[in-house]
Amino acid sequence: MKFFSPPFSAALFESLLALNNAHAGELSYKTAEAFRELIAASHVTLAEPTGLALLVAFSEASTYDNPNFRWLHGRYQRFIYIDRVVVSEAARGQGLARRLYAELENRAVDEKRERLVCEINLDPPNPASDQFHVALGFSPVGSQALPGGAKTVRYWVKELRRES
Repeated sequence: MKFFSPPFSAALFESLLALNNAHAGELSYKTAEAFRELIAASHVTLAEPTGLALLVAFSEASTYDNPNFRWLHGRYQRFIYIDRVVVSEAARGQGLARRLYAELENRAVDEKRERLVCEINLDPPNPASDQFHVALGFSPVGSQALPGGAKTVRYWVKELRRES
């Protein structure tokens, strides 16, 4: 499957915004303007062509004002930070998230990045995401309560292997 990158058509953008906001509890709600800015600032944005899945990621060189990005940036170099990945309920179980991660990992290796990093809600828990990331080779490396105390997240890292 070929994933689309920006610029997106107006229809695809609206579908992706709706998908993001349908999962605002896990991802954070975005207005159209804020979502457009997020995508524009990202290092990599990948979308399933009909809007069923989305991945947004930043590199260590990004200037992303986010407490999770800052936590990881303070500890690692040469990484890709996965800010959000979401698959619509209708498309779950089709391997879209795995394919998004594989595409991102291939790009990261090509760019000589050393690792993929992300966070997953610890409180409230997200055991399905924990299991998914473990299956892909991620390991937990720390946790933090976010400002306001509404969430605690666990940070995850996958070290990338490059062929010499």
